[in-house]
Amino acid sequence: MVIHHVPKVVRWMYPDLIWHKSREEKQVYITFDDGPVPGVTDFVLEELGKRGMKATFFMVGDNVAKFPELAREVFHQGHQIGNHTFNHIKGTKVNLRDYWDNVGKCQEIIEQELGMKPYLFRPPYGRMRKSQRKQTKEFFDIIMWDVLSGDYDPSQPAEICLQKTLNYVRNGSIIVFHDQLKTKNIIRKVLPEFLDYLGSQGYRTGKL
Repeated sequence: MVIHHVPKVVRWMYPDLIWHKSREEKQVYITFDDGPVPGVTDFVLEELGKRGMKATFFMVGDNVAKFPELAREVFHQGHQIGNHTFNHIKGTKVNLRDYWDNVGKCQEIIEQELGMKPYLFRPPYGRMRKSQRKQTKEFFDIIMWDVLSGDYDPSQPAEICLQKTLNYVRNGSIIVFHDQLKTKNIIRKVLPEFLDYLGSQGYRTGKL
């Protein structure tokens, strides 16, 4: 089951993480995790470009290494880049040293291929140990979310994915989609309508 909206108590338990931005402005923050992946990331770029919208892409270092030209295209189109570890490592499964080495490896490949150093980080699966969180915060803003599309869940129809995501969007929301092979089909059905909804409601999209 997908929890599309992060409960307030969870956000309260981890106040040092960024769950949303200002509720005062009619602006939202669209994010994409796990790319870049051909056939998905380029579709996302096309849809954003049609509407003049910007987003944040939390990239997996291994995918940047495999598809550097696509990663550079994301950056050159003016989107924001974040670190999502080198190979989508789950923090609760590894120690601090291994986790930090994985984060650093992602940082190195992004700097090598894009010529920039991300200052935003999102932990894969949204999970990390306290020690990992503490060390990561010394170098990055840790970006979580308050709206999860659930586009990665094959058991969830596209219509439900779209409607649930729309239901929870509000000023300052950080919304998670994924530009990976698992979401290739559903994101084609969901993303255009979602972006059109944002435009029709007067939401601006921006960088975190």
